[in-house]
Amino acid sequence: MRYLRTSVAALAMIAVTGSASMAASTDWPTRPIRMLVGFGAGGGTDIVTRIVADPLSKLLGQPIVVENKPGAGGSLASDIVAKAAKDGYTATMISTGHTVGAAMMKSLPYDPVKDFAAVGQVANSCFVVVARKDFPANDLKGLIKLAKAEPGKFKSGTVGVGSTQHLAASLLEQMAGIKATHVPYRTTPAVVLGLRNGEIDYGVDLVHAVIGQVNAGELKLIASGGAKRCASIPNVPTIAESGLPGYNVVGWYGIALPAGTPKPIIDKMSGALKQVLARQDIRDKLSKVGAEVDFSTPQEFQKTIESDTAKWKMVRDKAGLQPK
Repeated sequence: MRYLRTSVAALAMIAVTGSASMAASTDWPTRPIRMLVGFGAGGGTDIVTRIVADPLSKLLGQPIVVENKPGAGGSLASDIVAKAAKDGYTATMISTGHTVGAAMMKSLPYDPVKDFAAVGQVANSCFVVVARKDFPANDLKGLIKLAKAEPGKFKSGTVGVGSTQHLAASLLEQMAGIKATHVPYRTTPAVVLGLRNGEIDYGVDLVHAVIGQVNAGELKLIASGGAKRCASIPNVPTIAESGLPGYNVVGWYGIALPAGTPKPIIDKMSGALKQVLARQDIRDKLSKVGAEVDFSTPQEFQKTIESDTAKWKMVRDKAGLQPK
C-alpha cells in the first residue's frame, strides 16, 4: 500500500514538472537569447548571424545577443551550446564547417549530430571550381578529360588540408576518377594568387571570394558545386549536370539549439526564422555578402547535418586523410 502511495506521488510530481516545463516552453522567450558564433567578427558566419538576429529578435519579442566565441575551428562555441540548458536561451549559428570538423578533428567534446537540435537552415554560399585563365579546358568535362590523360600532372589548390574546400575538391576527384596534386594554402587570397601566377591549375572555393578576379578576366569558372545553379552565376553549370550526378556541396549556415530543447521552442524559433527569411530586404542583405536564402525546416536541417557528417567522413577515409 505504501509502495502504491509512493508511486502515485511520484507520477503526480512528474506530471506537475512536465506541465511546468510545457508552460515555460509556451511562454518562451521571456528574457534575452544568446546566439553564439564560433568564428571571429566580420567572417561569413558572423555576418549572416547579425543580418538575421535583429529582425528575428523583433519577432520573438526579446533581444538576441550575438557572441563571438572563436577557437578550435568553431568547436568552442558548439561545445558551450551542446552543454547549455535546454531552455532555448542559448543557440548557435553553425556552418558546413560543423560537419567537416566532425570528420577532421580527432576528438570533439560533443556529438555533432546527437547533441544539437536543428532549428533551420538560413542560407548557403556557392562553392565553385575555378581555374587559371589559360587553363586548357573551359568546362568540367574538359578538365576531367585532361586529368585522366595525365594523372597527377595538374595541381589543385585549397585553403589547407582538411578544409571544406579540400574535402569538396577531394569528393570531385573521387567521383570523377581523377588524381590531382593538392597544394594547400593558408588563405583564399593566397589560392587566388597561386592561380594567377600559374602555381596551381584549379581550385575550389566560395564564389564571392573569387568572382572579382573572374569578372576581371584573371580567372575562369569551370562549374558550381550545388544541386542547382548559383543565382549569382546562372550561366555556369553545376558539377552534377556536367557529368557527376549527385555531387552537391554548398557552404550552408543554420541555427541550432541544445538537443532536448522542447519542441514548442524549436517550432517557434523556426517559424520566426521563416518569416525573417521571406523578407526581400533580408534576402538582399544576404545576397550582397554572397549568401542565398535557403530556409529549411528543423527536420530537413537535421537531415542535412546528419548526411553531411557521414559524407565528409567517407570522403576523408577515401582520400586517406587523418583527423587531427
